[in-house]
Amino acid sequence: MNSMSNTHSALAAQLDFFDNQHPPKSDFMHDVLTGFALPTKSVPPKYFYDQAGSALFDQITEVPEYYVTRTELALLDRIAPLLAQRAGPGAVVVEPGSGSSLKIRKLLDALHDPAGYVGLDISENHLIAACADLADDYPDLNIGAICADFTAGLHLDHLPLPDGRRVIFFPGSTIGNFEPEAARDVLRAFREGMRPGDAVLIGADRVKEPEMLVAAYDDSMGVTAAFNLNLLTHINTAMGADIDVSNFKHIALWNAERERIEMHLEAQSDTAFTIAGQSFSMTAGERLHTENSHKFTPESFDKLASDAGFDRIQTWSDGADLFSLHWLEPSA
Repeated sequence: MNSMSNTHSALAAQLDFFDNQHPPKSDFMHDVLTGFALPTKSVPPKYFYDQAGSALFDQITEVPEYYVTRTELALLDRIAPLLAQRAGPGAVVVEPGSGSSLKIRKLLDALHDPAGYVGLDISENHLIAACADLADDYPDLNIGAICADFTAGLHLDHLPLPDGRRVIFFPGSTIGNFEPEAARDVLRAFREGMRPGDAVLIGADRVKEPEMLVAAYDDSMGVTAAFNLNLLTHINTAMGADIDVSNFKHIALWNAERERIEMHLEAQSDTAFTIAGQSFSMTAGERLHTENSHKFTPESFDKLASDAGFDRIQTWSDGADLFSLHWLEPSA
């Protein structure tokens, strides 16, 4: 176990940083080289979140077209007393893929005397900054920060956590970024790390008008486009690649059959480049598939939860049924 380094010594005393689960850089390189060699090129969306990408995503949550964050925040405000009742006093909140601290603050403020918080994220700098801010504002809360790929499971046994009920907080539409079987695997991995009485509070975006969905992923300010294109910049920086980022265009489209938004980067002209010394090429109009965001009906979400071994105990939605929060507990 690697505890907080001297670099982070200015952090509040109750914040512990653990880097023993940080995914090796070789995983990133392997996934990129494999993805660019596929007939339909693709890169997993988890690699969006270097420091620049994490900051850009925070900006996405504030653009007018992106309804998800403001809708979820309002929903958290509305159901705060119900969440406190569900969680009980002394709860420990675990947040895989922790991002902006807005949502977690809503949840922590709603709970009765929460005893601890653990944030997990693949972007170390963003994670440390967010958790340090929380530590400053919640001086009585035990806070842990783990640099990790949560899709590999939640490994918390080495942490000195309080004994309260653990609530895995998985907000936003992150579960929709996974293919259906992979989404089940993520939830199953959560379940394997849970104790009797623990729960998951998970957000899920709803199926709605395609025009509204596409606009949310192709905003008029171009923030989502910059976020998508930053993936290529991240690859260039991390792997000594020479991709001409200016030759690519952000594309967002609705796939009605699979009920998902797809994001792509489309080459505007024939191009050749190297990544980690390997040569690749793309023709004009060829696309790199960077992200899916699956949307759910009540029926499709229930099936996902049930297949992963959970009972849906309660669901809350906003008045327009744009977005839902679900309280899940392991099936008996």
